[in-house]
Amino acid sequence: MYNYCDYMNVEKTIKTEKSLGLKSKSIIHLLLVHNKINESAHIALKPFEVSLQQFNVLRILRGQKGTPANLSTINERMVTKMSNTSRLVDKLVTKSLVNRMTCENNRRKVEITITLKGLKALDKMDVAITLSENELLKTFTEAELVQLNQLLNQF
Repeated sequence: MYNYCDYMNVEKTIKTEKSLGLKSKSIIHLLLVHNKINESAHIALKPFEVSLQQFNVLRILRGQKGTPANLSTINERMVTKMSNTSRLVDKLVTKSLVNRMTCENNRRKVEITITLKGLKALDKMDVAITLSENELLKTFTEAELVQLNQLLNQF
């Protein structure tokens, strides 16, 4: 049996002399890992000049397989829920990675699709993100990753 404290001294990392309870330590540890993952993804996507959220929008649109999506559909499928999905799409339109079209029959309905340029860029981004993920998880065995996912499913 391993002692949790053998792996990471959260108090030392956040520079506190206060001894934290196991639940607090666990939440802080998750937040530290979250930040490390976000930083790694940000670095991987920097050459493509897209944010992690924009990358997520592109992946959602690719998953539509040519079927247009609306803002509501995109927002529902976002990993990070946010109210500024419209702004994210606007930035991707400016970069010619997605198209935004207003429906002729219903001016309030907006249809969003990924462009060929967006698909090609996304293929390159996928490679960069996969390298980032592999680096982050290189010390884990497949069995440990399965266990980690089982534990995280409890949330």
